[in-house]
Amino acid sequence: MNRRRARTLGDSGVFGFITQAGFEYVNPTNFIGFPDYVGRDLRLNNVNAACPGETTASFLSASAPDLGCRAFRSQAPLHVSYGSTQSSFALSFLAKHKRTRLVTIMLGANDLFLLEEACAGDQTCITNGLPQVLATISANMATILGEIRASGYKGLIVVENYYSLDYSDAAGTTLMQLLNQAVSAPAASFGAVVADVFSAFEIAATNPFAGGNTCKAGLLNASPQNQFLCDVHPSQSGQRLIARAVEAAFTAALQAAE
Repeated sequence: MNRRRARTLGDSGVFGFITQAGFEYVNPTNFIGFPDYVGRDLRLNNVNAACPGETTASFLSASAPDLGCRAFRSQAPLHVSYGSTQSSFALSFLAKHKRTRLVTIMLGANDLFLLEEACAGDQTCITNGLPQVLATISANMATILGEIRASGYKGLIVVENYYSLDYSDAAGTTLMQLLNQAVSAPAASFGAVVADVFSAFEIAATNPFAGGNTCKAGLLNASPQNQFLCDVHPSQSGQRLIARAVEAAFTAALQAAE
């Protein structure tokens, strides 16, 4: 059956990454991300090309800094196999599959993590380096979206923004908002829409128990060392929430086009 297709691009959150999963890495179907839910709900054959550790720069260039994407690919399979950059694979895929109806992309967080790593957590260093990193993220996203449109793809592009790990942490939440501004700034120029993951997680985490903490709200994967702490990756409830944000953006865009 020749079903309509969706194309998903991005980083570890999109991949469905689980920290310290051991032998599970040998089979990528062990990792379920929001693209699986979107494909099922919208009845699209969703091809997930996400790579854990991808940055906006490494998405475009095989020599650009990443946060582990190339290392991961050398040791474990992705959901789909390709030897090029994620960008090259995406453009080749779109050229061959004219029935693609949806392209989604979630990138940028690893660019910030690289800055934090380079600064060894020093806040002054991070603050000084942040404007350039945000400008680079925005420029790279514009390049990515521009290349997708230049391929001849005329369907819907959905850019997902990011959630805060703890909405009660003003500094951390502000940083995510700045990242989201950089990620989404070029979207409208290329006819893309934004899935508001940030607000979806904020609403879900706003309850007396969680108090804005997405870990306590069950939206992030628990740490293998301490089940009462979390890493940065979405749990299955978090992935499902991202899927709903993507589906809402998809439906709103279709309605607006009618």
